Amino acid sequence: MPLNLLLTRLYRTLKNNKTFLVYFPLIIYWLIIFTLTTVPTEAPQLFDFQDKVEHFIAYFVLGSLLTLALHFQKKIPSITKRTFLIALILIFIYGAIDEIHQYFIPGRDCDFFDWLADILGGSAGVVIISRFVNKFKDSGA
Repeated sequence: MPLNLLLTRLYRTLKNNKTFLVYFPLIIYWLIIFTLTTVPTEAPQLFDFQDKVEHFIAYFVLGSLLTLALHFQKKIPSITKRTFLIALILIFIYGAIDEIHQYFIPGRDCDFFDWLADILGGSAGVVIISRFVNKFKDSGA
């Protein structure tokens, strides 16, 4: 099956099942991230920048799900038209709030470079998913 056909089917499936495939996963995932960053930790790291990689991946997924949710919502058309920008702004703001929040958690700290990893990961997710949805939104999928 050609990749384009597969991606068209994926877009259509997400669009037709957005509550269970986009909105619920976003809510659950965001709650998981918040919960994990609220738990005190002293976990050893396997390599020097492991937590930066973890931040990047966590926010990549968050940025991806957030972009899909903003794209597929239809209650506020101006949000759908500005999905890319709004998703980026929310990632930047939430990443900062999350880092500040971690300052108050034992074993965690507020780290500018963690926030940078959040921004880079979230932005990568936003960019990739924005390209995906923009390719298929006008194709009748």
